[in-house]
Amino acid sequence: MDLSSTIKTPHFSKCGDLSFSSSFPSFSLQIPLKKPQPIFRHRRILAVSAMDSQELPKTSPQRLLKELAERKKVITPKTKAPPRKYILKPPLDDAKLAQRFLDSPQMSLKQFPLLSSCLPSSKLNNADKTWIDEYLLEVKQALGYPLEPSDNLGDDNPAKQFDTLLYLAFQHPYYVSCSRVNARHVKHGHARLMFLGQYVLELALCEFFLQRYPRESPGPMRERVFALIGKRYLPKWIKAASLHNLVFPFDDIDKLRRHEREPASKSVFWALFGAIYLCYGMPEVYRVLFEVFGMDPEDEDCQPKKRRQLEDVDYVSAEFDGRKLSWQDVATYRPPEDALFAHPRVFRACVPPGMHRFRGNIWDFDSRPQVMRTLGYPLRMNDRLPEITEARNIELGLGLQLCFLHPSKYKFEHPRFCLERLEYLGQKIQDLVMAERLLMKHLDAPGKWLEEKHRRVLMNKFCGKYLREKFLHRFIIYSDQVQDAYEHNRKLRNPATQSVCQAIHGLSYAVYGKPDVRRLMFEVFDFEQIQPKPV
Repeated sequence: MDLSSTIKTPHFSKCGDLSFSSSFPSFSLQIPLKKPQPIFRHRRILAVSAMDSQELPKTSPQRLLKELAERKKVITPKTKAPPRKYILKPPLDDAKLAQRFLDSPQMSLKQFPLLSSCLPSSKLNNADKTWIDEYLLEVKQALGYPLEPSDNLGDDNPAKQFDTLLYLAFQHPYYVSCSRVNARHVKHGHARLMFLGQYVLELALCEFFLQRYPRESPGPMRERVFALIGKRYLPKWIKAASLHNLVFPFDDIDKLRRHEREPASKSVFWALFGAIYLCYGMPEVYRVLFEVFGMDPEDEDCQPKKRRQLEDVDYVSAEFDGRKLSWQDVATYRPPEDALFAHPRVFRACVPPGMHRFRGNIWDFDSRPQVMRTLGYPLRMNDRLPEITEARNIELGLGLQLCFLHPSKYKFEHPRFCLERLEYLGQKIQDLVMAERLLMKHLDAPGKWLEEKHRRVLMNKFCGKYLREKFLHRFIIYSDQVQDAYEHNRKLRNPATQSVCQAIHGLSYAVYGKPDVRRLMFEVFDFEQIQPKPV
């Protein structure tokens, strides 16, 4: 076969002859080696190709082998089999599953269900006991606890499990390829303690700052809390308590980058306070925070940003007037025997005494009975005198009116005559109550799953929705201007209903304690109801 074409090529003084061999029998091409001259002439380039006329027959073995080799080039190679640990195993039969739960330490404590739910799912092995024997005394000494093993305590003492929980608190998942930490009972136990500890810390500091600064709005208090337990500051506290060698056994904490030291410090810090809360309660949380770690609420770094403060002309309760409560005052406080409330100081810090001027107004006469009937108030209490019951019910009614008092109504004249401080308290107590509920319901769940479940259940839009389902949003007190703006705009109105719902939880905690918060969340508002999936 002859191929010919006519192209214009420049005139070359000298040309180099280059030959290429291919399936074509002969093909010659001349390429210029010097700068071409400006004279152009017509040249003809000839290319001759002779195809192999003798093709292999279709039944030839060589042809079949050649086609097979071509196909193998296109076919993808076989994928590797997954590792054995990802292959699903058959489920345990009922007898083995029941025996596994019965042997679990989580089923050993009937007196303390929350503490029992945070114990490891199986007994500690030799590797765990080796760490306890080697490092636990150092941890106890740094935290100021007696060095004797906690197993010697009585069965009715929750501190008997302190050694086990303290061990779990320090087994953070950021160890480099440590099989002991990656064991299922250790990994899940640490994550569950960490899940509980973050809400314990937030509630503890919320109550502390509410009582220490009775005139302050929640905004500056949140900044103070962040300056103490924000994740960027936790490595500093870990080092101040001489625990950094246990958290980072193979590294120098000062040489680590921020993203390397913060996750491990946060994980251990939160889990540690989860363990302390379960075994010793909230007073011990304050002691470790302010005495062991040395947190100072008056430190310059803990002060909020300067902002324009509204003048507070109303007076505060006598126990807050003229002095700032220290952490010892908050930790050692015990309410008197005939106290009106479960947490009298917290109630006085959130509900100003000046609320008595609203007693007997239209809302108190018309709306309060309907709200109390919907919420199941007042609860029956075994009081020594009927006057105590009457006084509590009066204060409860004023607190409920404060819960429904939107900031737009009186805040600019009287900064504390609004729901903000009760809302701040309610956020923290409902977080802790829901965390405890999830831990006791899902004994086998890891901390990350619980965290996601917690976040989905307590979404702000759901909190407001539960309040609206009880038709309590009709009783919110707005200013006239805001009332007109909110009337036909649910995007503005719905966040207000969420705030009222959280404020009601804060009031119930201050008046009746944590059991009443559980009653409101899971019986009245039914926070655990299944939400319909969006279409």
